[in-house]
Amino acid sequence: MPEVLKAPLVVEFPFTRSLGPVQSAFLTGLREQVVLGVKTTDGRTLVPPVEYDPVTADELRDLVEVAPTGTVTTWAWNHEPRRGQPLDTPFAWVLVRLDGADTALLHALDAPGPEAVRTGTRVRIRWAEERTGAITDIACFEPYDGEAARPAGHTGEFEDAVAGIVAHARLDYTYSPGRAQTAYINALAEHRAVGERCPSCRKVYVPPRGACPTCGVATAEQVEVGPGGTVTTFCIVNIKAKNLDIDVPYVYAHIALDGAGLALHGRIGGIPYDQVRMGLRVEPVWTEGGRYPDHYRPTGEPDADYETYKELL
Repeated sequence: MPEVLKAPLVVEFPFTRSLGPVQSAFLTGLREQVVLGVKTTDGRTLVPPVEYDPVTADELRDLVEVAPTGTVTTWAWNHEPRRGQPLDTPFAWVLVRLDGADTALLHALDAPGPEAVRTGTRVRIRWAEERTGAITDIACFEPYDGEAARPAGHTGEFEDAVAGIVAHARLDYTYSPGRAQTAYINALAEHRAVGERCPSCRKVYVPPRGACPTCGVATAEQVEVGPGGTVTTFCIVNIKAKNLDIDVPYVYAHIALDGAGLALHGRIGGIPYDQVRMGLRVEPVWTEGGRYPDHYRPTGEPDADYETYKELL
């Protein structure tokens, strides 16, 4: 039996977003050790605040301060903290309804063990030593047996308010392509593209999935496709990606290889970005020792007729 491939994979995206007046006030408040909620038209206080009532869709702007103390409404114990989580020792994920709020805030509770946590546990905020205007300005919650704190009645008006944030989303996992895609990857290393044909609808899937998602039956018949193909649709990339040494702008396209029943992704090179078009005939370009095409370039053939690839858009 051929070796099934596997490799570590990281999907990472630093998402930059601007903040409206409600979220700006909330995050600026955390920087100043103030927790703000927002009042709904029926008198509820939502923490974290939102710009529109999830029940009535009313626009919300009436900010109100709540206490940094509260009550655990539900919880789950985290035995093995992961990279980037609030604490590096075991802790509880908790939903905390802060005093003065009607909804709960998700965060970490620093507790010695699961036996120390229960629904109804009283807690308070432990503030981070350095605060920048982010949810991480709350370092965590900690157990608290004192009196409920009294908010000072802050109005939500701040100097030097936070206008935007960068949220770093990252997913680390081990990817295994399975039998069908392992065969596809191994064929690419030989400068060949292979798919698998569905025995029912006869569609050729490239890359193969091992089963037809339409008919729900296993696929096993290998079919070599390409090497040429047709650009079915495309986009012009104007933002340079981290760790990708390609000058912008460049074109990323869906390419239907000859004989395939599904378009795959590929970069288009060898032609100015503003001359790429639907129907353009292309072929793969391999770098020395490369296990997959570096990009696709025009073949010089006449453009494909729309009727030949319209079902592959």
